[in-house]
Amino acid sequence: MSADNPLYQRHLSSAREATEQQSQDLLEHPSYRLAFADDDFLMQDELRHVRLQLEYLKPQLILEQHQIKATVVVFGSARFVSRQQAELLVTQAQDQLALAPADPQLQQQLKTAERQLKNSCYYEAAAEFSRLVTEHSQSCPETALMIISGGGPGIMEAANKGAYETGGQSIGLNIVLPHEQKPNPYITPEFCFRFHYFAIRKMHFLQRARALVAFPGGFGTLDELFETLTLLQTGKANTVPVILYDKNFWSRLINFDLLVEEGLIKAEDMQLIQFVDTPEQAWQAICHCYQL
Repeated sequence: MSADNPLYQRHLSSAREATEQQSQDLLEHPSYRLAFADDDFLMQDELRHVRLQLEYLKPQLILEQHQIKATVVVFGSARFVSRQQAELLVTQAQDQLALAPADPQLQQQLKTAERQLKNSCYYEAAAEFSRLVTEHSQSCPETALMIISGGGPGIMEAANKGAYETGGQSIGLNIVLPHEQKPNPYITPEFCFRFHYFAIRKMHFLQRARALVAFPGGFGTLDELFETLTLLQTGKANTVPVILYDKNFWSRLINFDLLVEEGLIKAEDMQLIQFVDTPEQAWQAICHCYQL
């Protein structure tokens, strides 16, 4: 068949289009993706160890690049709010209850708001403690300590807020949860990290920690507190001050004396813990430990 034959030309064109389509299909096929850009590949169970390594390395390299070497970890409930917000909640609940005084749901709503107002003292204390740490770091950069929190609301927000309002920087380690946790707006953008794995997040909490301050909180706070105490008790981590804010709360929540009396911990294990009742006492405990 002659090359000038129209039928031949159509055949040649169709073959060329088919070849180009095959090439395009290959370019778009999952197997052709770069391994590190292939989400389907990276999310396989067999690649979990790689994801763990990446999740550790990203914050690690960024913090190293910024020469962040010493932190103060602040834990506590994500449910506490500022005094200003709590007062607003009480006012709103009172107004609603005034319209239907017998409504049990509105009565409970007011009780909840009043409890939030009572507990807002912890939010304010965490912010004040963070301000004290940050003010020291700004005036004495050679012994600077950076606040690090879980990055979410409540005590975490208060801790980041205290540093922010003082003109300092702070770190937030957010975690992926079923009900998405958004980073609070006071975290320094360069140090706003997000984790899938609790284990890697906990490593970053403690890797540079020079102290841990635990305000009242729930399961998450208790988990982080007792994991830290276990690491210190067993020598798996360097000894640092573990400061529990509000001795009355922690003594009601956990019977430490019972643990000693029953021989479940040694009496000297209690030396790992310090109780304080004011932000100033918490900061002084750290200053005393490191002679700041």
